Amino acid sequence: MTDEFDTDVYYDDDADSSQIDNKTVAVLGYGSQGHAHAQNLDESGVDVIVGLREGSSSRDAAEADGLAVATPKEAASEADIVSVLVPDTVQPAVYEDVRSELDAGDTLQFAHGFNVHYGQIEPAEDVDVTMIAPKSPGHLVRRNYENGEGTPGLLAVYQDATGEAKQEALAYGKAIGCTRAGVVETTFREETETDLFGEQAVLCGGISELIKIGYETLVDAGYSPEMAYFECMNEMKLIVDLMYEGGLGAMWDSVSDTAEYGGLTRGEAIVDDTARENMEEVLEQVQNGEFAREWIAENQAGRPSYRQRRIAEKNHEIEDVGERLRELFAWSEEEQETEPSENDDEKERVTADD
Repeated sequence: MTDEFDTDVYYDDDADSSQIDNKTVAVLGYGSQGHAHAQNLDESGVDVIVGLREGSSSRDAAEADGLAVATPKEAASEADIVSVLVPDTVQPAVYEDVRSELDAGDTLQFAHGFNVHYGQIEPAEDVDVTMIAPKSPGHLVRRNYENGEGTPGLLAVYQDATGEAKQEALAYGKAIGCTRAGVVETTFREETETDLFGEQAVLCGGISELIKIGYETLVDAGYSPEMAYFECMNEMKLIVDLMYEGGLGAMWDSVSDTAEYGGLTRGEAIVDDTARENMEEVLEQVQNGEFAREWIAENQAGRPSYRQRRIAEKNHEIEDVGERLRELFAWSEEEQETEPSENDDEKERVTADD
């Protein structure tokens, strides 16, 4: 453990593999995170069963990877640790299916705290409830493990019925490769609320709206859609990669002085105090559960607003321009690596229903 950060960070030396050496882990789901957890655990010598519903399109893939496959309930009945890695929206139903198979002293584990934090899953008091959440898409968790490297992750303990929940979670984190890079201790509340806020205000919602508005501003002013796409969409990756590798400082050091001065003097005029106030409102909706209630109700109603918004986004002009321009790029002709998504089944249903 290191004390150079504001919170505790754990590494391989802090994790005792014997905590799960003689235990069976049921990995429920075989999407983005599920396939990586299951394969990494298996190669670390942990007994793994993948829990998938009858008829799941992932069953053949899991079996081809040499893993035992059963229904979620069957897998949970044989497991000491049940790792719930299906999409948030189906987790409550899956939990109801397996809850009778959780014995006192077993562990219910998650990679995201949404359903526990907002009360959609209420675990029995005699089981441990933990979280090991790699901060990376599943295909990178798997690739890094295979390369002998690690993926940073989060650790949280919601309920410690046995007194050994944290130690067991660290052992799990080590088995999937996270403690090689470092596991940061947090809470279910902090992980859930910061994750939702980041997605909504910056990573997914904020950036996509900024890109579209920038594109529309240039096109409305008479500039070509192609130039607007390059300047507001295509080059975003270049800037984000610089930030990812070295922070804001590395980005400013890498762009031209003209870009730096323009960004420093004009950026705050675009993202001003009004944006800050809007972000605070979004955060409040996350904290008080308003967003969670809205999303749960949306799913219960069959996702009408979600479907409508997805269609509108898909039909935005920038998508058509981008599709045509990307055909010019050399990498578009190469086979691109794709990862299984934990939401693949849901996305397919939405598209088919549309």
